[in-house]
Amino acid sequence: MAAAIRLGQGQGEAPARLAQALDYAVTPGGARIRPTICLSVALACGDDRPALSDAAAVALELIHCGSLVHDDLPCFDDADIRRGKATLHRAYSEPLAVLAGDSLITLAFEVLARAGGVAPDRALRLVTELAQRTGMPGGICAGQGWESEPKVDLAAYHRAKTGALFIAATRMGALAAGQDPEAWEELGDRIGAAFQVADDLKDALESPESIGKPAGQDVAHGRPNAVTEMGVAGAIAHLKDILSGAIASIPACPGEAMLAGMVRAYAERMTPVHHRTAAR
Repeated sequence: MAAAIRLGQGQGEAPARLAQALDYAVTPGGARIRPTICLSVALACGDDRPALSDAAAVALELIHCGSLVHDDLPCFDDADIRRGKATLHRAYSEPLAVLAGDSLITLAFEVLARAGGVAPDRALRLVTELAQRTGMPGGICAGQGWESEPKVDLAAYHRAKTGALFIAATRMGALAAGQDPEAWEELGDRIGAAFQVADDLKDALESPESIGKPAGQDVAHGRPNAVTEMGVAGAIAHLKDILSGAIASIPACPGEAMLAGMVRAYAERMTPVHHRTAAR
């Protein structure tokens, strides 16, 4: 990620504040869950082109970070805090936030293109995969677009807004390792669905300090969410069902046990803090 940001900043010819904003947008890095999943799948599949797998993971995270910068803008969430610090538009200005988000998204495809020489056929498929999960009709842009519709398809909304990059993570890991991505889509879909439900629960139940961003945003913005649809108990039960299905969906591969352990670890982290405490 550090090397990618240096690439995006150039050799001193770029506008200084925008160059600084790129680093600000990806630091600190959060959990880096999507690239971790991508690399884990690649490793489970053999990972015979590690430079390409690394590039795929970095590109995925750059897209995610760029989307967060845009999500926080006044025209969307109008958030003041992200990952425990001021959102980029608060720290650098709204115009620079738009440009930084755009720059991170385009940088993602440059990173993939530069790494593509080791396996051009795989790299082209990775570019296509990332583009489809970023834009329309079913990528994260579509997910944001659902919030402007008078009637929302909750499943399509969650699959696009949150699930798209998790599906990209599992599929791109397989692609980078030269394997069929179709077998890995269900795992990404289920992990993405689980993270969306967990995010809805945290937004409803936890404090801004514990999640590092404003809470209560779904209610404030009238967004569809699992807690409103199912209640807290129903959403938690649904989360557990999704994660059980995720483990069952892992394709047979040398790293199957490792991936199952990773999903179980994420399950613990995704369960709301007060519910984990009560369960103990």
